[in-house]
Amino acid sequence: MLRSTRKLLGKHGWRLDRAAHNYLYFVYYYPYVRTLYRLFRFLAARFAWLGPLRPIIRMAFDRYHAKFLSGGDARKILTLNADLRVVGEANRDIVPYRYAHSVIFENPGYIAVMDCPCKKTLGAPADTLNSCICVGEATARFWVERLGAKYNARRISPEEALSIVDRFRRMGYVTQAFFKVATGGSTGVICNCHPDTCVSLKATGFARRFDPELSMAADAGYAVRRDALRCRRCGACAAACHFGAIRPAGIEWTLDRSRCTGCGLCVEHCPENALSLYIDPEKPLPLDVDLVRERHAG
Repeated sequence: MLRSTRKLLGKHGWRLDRAAHNYLYFVYYYPYVRTLYRLFRFLAARFAWLGPLRPIIRMAFDRYHAKFLSGGDARKILTLNADLRVVGEANRDIVPYRYAHSVIFENPGYIAVMDCPCKKTLGAPADTLNSCICVGEATARFWVERLGAKYNARRISPEEALSIVDRFRRMGYVTQAFFKVATGGSTGVICNCHPDTCVSLKATGFARRFDPELSMAADAGYAVRRDALRCRRCGACAAACHFGAIRPAGIEWTLDRSRCTGCGLCVEHCPENALSLYIDPEKPLPLDVDLVRERHAG
């Protein structure tokens, strides 16, 4: 058994079930995600009326979910130069789910990228597949040593990881950090996601047929502020928003904060630099590693 496999399995302690799930999840990443996507789609299409399924779907969302990241918060994670391990209920202010909310990056300078199973499942263009990033040696080394040939996994530098995220954000992809009980309840996997080719984002749409309040992804924690003097009402911000949160109409400009995920794409795509992010007190706190450190130290 490879050392990286032993390390991946060993982090679960006596929970052999989670260790096995973790191993199978990554080794069979593509068929695993493809199967779950088809199952969710089938259930949503045929059984959205069935009340007893609602707690089952909510239970699944408590164990596997995501957190939107602003471009700035993603860059902070990808340039971490020291371990960060914060475990506890206080993290639910950032990741408001019941089980998987630990913020753990061990040896974060070890970063890997491999093909995204969501994009493979949903037929994304070939040049967008290699976009799933892992930060932290335990899992990233397992990807490289065990999945290199299978899913084109390879180690990359922080600079290359940043260039991948920047490229996808220029193309209009949001950035998400994923959490899963079977991988230790912590983040580490960061992906570049588009609503058309992201199983996680589509799963939220399926789940809302059962319960309109369900979401697989927590908001980034920001809202958008506009400088009316800079804004030329060109509509670039609305075009960049996948969630219908921005509505320019003539001289008016409105932000629906309930729809805004705080992803920051509108800010980055504004040609006049008329938009900026601020922490929204009505949303979960951002996954800003500086903020996580400060809260932990306090």
